[in-house]
Amino acid sequence: MMGNMAGLEGVEQPRQRGSVTAARWVPAAEDEQALKALELFGNPTDEEVRLPSRPESAATARRLTQCVVLRQWTLSAQIAEHAVLLVSELVGNAVRHTGARVFGLRMLRRRGWIRIEVRDPSRGLPCLMPVQEMDTSGRGLFLVDKLSDRWGVDLLPRGKTTWFEMRVSDR
Repeated sequence: MMGNMAGLEGVEQPRQRGSVTAARWVPAAEDEQALKALELFGNPTDEEVRLPSRPESAATARRLTQCVVLRQWTLSAQIAEHAVLLVSELVGNAVRHTGARVFGLRMLRRRGWIRIEVRDPSRGLPCLMPVQEMDTSGRGLFLVDKLSDRWGVDLLPRGKTTWFEMRVSDR
């Protein structure tokens, strides 16, 4: 499962499922990459997806998130945009600050809410820092705090799970 990221190009695209959600999904190139990522790494709604702790894994996590939020859960483009941004921030923190070889991505949905989790083996807690207008880094948790409805950290016997939740409307 933790194959080379370059391997995404050679994976055949799975069949389209459902014409209603496919019509909302744009652009086609991102759709293809997201479906390849889902096929290669697994579905984070079924079980935790483990990704290598490298900067390029943030793109895979974004693709997986976009695919699940738009295609599987058929939520709005704005919810997807926010979820993708926040996943990118949590993954960036896990990659930059934990020294881990892998991290886990899990996505859950219950009535009226989505929850996205990033698990890593470090027990070091993330810190929400004050942000100044000209800051070029350190905005990750600030964005998570502003764009999610709730967020937090659950300490585990070996590591932690950093998560955020967003309210969504069920149709």
